[in-house]
Amino acid sequence: MTQRNQPWGYQNAGTGKAPDWELHPETTAVRGGLMRSGFGETGEALYLSSGFTYDSAEQAASAFRDETEHFLYSRFDNPTVAMFEQRLAAIEGAEACKATASGMAAMFASVASVVKSGDRIVASLAMFSSCFVVLTEILPKWGVETILVEGTSEADWAAALSQPTAAVFIESPSNPLMEIVDIKMVSTLAHKVGAIVIVDNVMASPVLQSPLALGADVVMYSATKHIDGQGRVLGGAVLGSSDYINNTLKPFIRHTGPSMSAFNAWVLLKSLETLTMRVEKMNASAQAIAERLESHPAIKTVCYPFLKSHAQHELAKKQMRGGGTTLAIEFALPQDQVFAVMDALRVIDISNNLGDSKSLMTHPASTTHRRLDAATQAKMGITASTVRLSVGLENVDDLLRDLESALNSL
Repeated sequence: MTQRNQPWGYQNAGTGKAPDWELHPETTAVRGGLMRSGFGETGEALYLSSGFTYDSAEQAASAFRDETEHFLYSRFDNPTVAMFEQRLAAIEGAEACKATASGMAAMFASVASVVKSGDRIVASLAMFSSCFVVLTEILPKWGVETILVEGTSEADWAAALSQPTAAVFIESPSNPLMEIVDIKMVSTLAHKVGAIVIVDNVMASPVLQSPLALGADVVMYSATKHIDGQGRVLGGAVLGSSDYINNTLKPFIRHTGPSMSAFNAWVLLKSLETLTMRVEKMNASAQAIAERLESHPAIKTVCYPFLKSHAQHELAKKQMRGGGTTLAIEFALPQDQVFAVMDALRVIDISNNLGDSKSLMTHPASTTHRRLDAATQAKMGITASTVRLSVGLENVDDLLRDLESALNSL
């Protein structure tokens, strides 16, 4: 290898020199974390190897003592995965990153690695159902207490964070109703009681929100959404300080094994090159669709952070660079008619994924959040008339025509 774990950024294979200025994130998305072999390839190399060899037994022993930099085993580290981690860290503005096999692996590892029996977690109630299960069913079996904050006000969070807490988990915007949490405010309160603040930034993506700059300690992603964003591979990532990633998270992942495959890392590396342009187009289309649908007589509410009607519109404008690629729609219709609208779509697919190049619609109450009981769904604001629309890269006029035609079919 020309270099091992080069600090994120850029390597010019011809000159070996790095720019002496700070690169724009769009440039970093193409060139960050680049490691070239002696062949000088332009495309990132795909290292499909489970293990690595050593020049001597002593070199192997030294590598396992962390005295010599050397890839050991792809469950621990892999050159292709390392490039993805370094590039994403550079885009995010984080000191370090650790990739995982999926978004839920990232979520679970980010939280589980910092708690022990007797610890306390505070989390926003509005969240993805699998995150809810981890926090309210799995971790309590380990003796970890989870406190859920139902509101978004400072008083609600201050009450929950009035005693020592190990971790705070925030999903903002939330899935599926796009609820916004004041990350800076919660981080300030959390740090006073010794908590590490973990933000699930999946719905915004690195393009539209920077939680670390708002005071959070850790940011996590399902790289399946937006980062790949083309329906091909699963992946996750956790980003934060070098101390947290290397001394807390990395040992947990090494020994529990939710590692990202080299192939998936290679796909995600190439996807990062187009992340900004994809998310910006999807965001613009989502804004236009939200504005058009808000006045439709068959629709009760459109939940989209950059609509003026959104309860936290001003906060969203303050901490986000766009409203996102996803909106929640509550129809003024019973569930059977909501299903009829979905079935009448000709362009938009029915699917439970999001952040994809193809526009996708799902009915959370019966799919993504089906695992939650009716009372919890009601507290989250999810009704039988609610759908989640993830806006893709299609022409926005075709998407609007598809939606309006499906609504008019009733």
